[in-house]
Amino acid sequence: MEGSGPRPEIKHPIPMHPRVGFLKPLINRPNIEIGDFTYYDDPDGPDAFAEKCVLHHYEFIGDRLVIGKFTAIAEGARFIMNGANHAMSGFSTYPFNIFGAGWEEGFDETTWERELRGDTVIGNDVWIGMEAVVMPGVTIGDGAIVAARSVVTHDVPPYAIAAGNAARVVKMRFDKQTVRRLLAVAWWDWPVDKITRNLDAIRGADIDRLERSA
Repeated sequence: MEGSGPRPEIKHPIPMHPRVGFLKPLINRPNIEIGDFTYYDDPDGPDAFAEKCVLHHYEFIGDRLVIGKFTAIAEGARFIMNGANHAMSGFSTYPFNIFGAGWEEGFDETTWERELRGDTVIGNDVWIGMEAVVMPGVTIGDGAIVAARSVVTHDVPPYAIAAGNAARVVKMRFDKQTVRRLLAVAWWDWPVDKITRNLDAIRGADIDRLERSA
């Protein structure tokens, strides 16, 4: 219906602009979970997001990349998954075992398993800037912003702005009370028609008005 908002199942929602794509209908991997309306913007197109942007992600490891709804991911962002980790408890980090021919003998898998960091979780309404790198096991909270070319090695709180290498919180977007109220409202979980009716409140900065719309 006209005026009711875009359909989340559309792969390329902007006519004549194929570089932008909703990721949920583009990704078909059991270890990647993406919410409605989250998009990736790339001049080469978004279709190869899983291959191009999610690196060292192997099903046998069991880690997941979970991205919420309404998240914007800019060109060249990378999610480094646990398959990139090397064992670090010994003198050498070189992965002799993967090359076989006898080098796999005696390898203690637990030395590598100790380096696993778990799932990588990106919240709702997050903005990840161009060429940002998110390391394994990181959680980025709802409403956060990651600046371009940042390297995120630790968790980012909701509604924080993180920048740098290694990324650190440089600013909070709102005060603590407002953040708590925004997380309680969780507008991204509303039905699409309700979001459409209340776009002005969502795009605005009046928390009282947003709460009245909830």
